[in-house]
Amino acid sequence: MNSGMNSVLIMRHGEAAPGFPDHARPLTPRGEREADTMARWLASRVEQGELALPMLYASPYVRAQQTAQRISDALGAPLNTLSFITPEDPPSDVSEWLLTHRDDAPIMLVSHMPLVGDLAGLLVEGTPSQGVGFPTAAIAELEADVWAAGCAQLKRFTQPSQLS
Repeated sequence: MNSGMNSVLIMRHGEAAPGFPDHARPLTPRGEREADTMARWLASRVEQGELALPMLYASPYVRAQQTAQRISDALGAPLNTLSFITPEDPPSDVSEWLLTHRDDAPIMLVSHMPLVGDLAGLLVEGTPSQGVGFPTAAIAELEADVWAAGCAQLKRFTQPSQLS
C-alpha cells in the first residue's frame, strides 16, 4: 500500500425485506446475491494483491450482519460488530473512531443508509449533508492521511449492477 495513506471501505448492506422491528429485517434473495457478488469481487482483488485484507466491521442489525458474513466467508476475514454504525447513528462518532483507530489494514464498514452516505459525505466533502447516494450493497472506497472531515478522497465507487 502507498505509505501514509489509509483506506476505508464503506458498504451498504444488500437489499432487505420490509418489516418490523427494523433491526431484525433479513436480506432478500436478491440482497443475498448482491452481497455474494460484492464478496467475490473483493476476494478476487485481495487474491490479486490489489487490495489488502480489510478489518471487517458490521452494524449489529441482521441485514448488515448477513451481508458482512458473506464478505467474511469470501475473504477469510473475521467479522467484528460495531454498535454505533446503525442507520441513525451520527457520522461524526464514526469519523472520531476512525481517527483513533490505528491499523495498517484497510477498514471495511458494513452499515446502512443514511449513515453510509452521510459518513462518506462527511469524510470527503466535510459535511454529511453532501451525502453520497448508496444503492444496496454498494461500496465506496476512501483514502486519507487522516480521517478528519473533508480530508478523504473517494477513490472508487462500485455497486453490484456494475459487476454482474
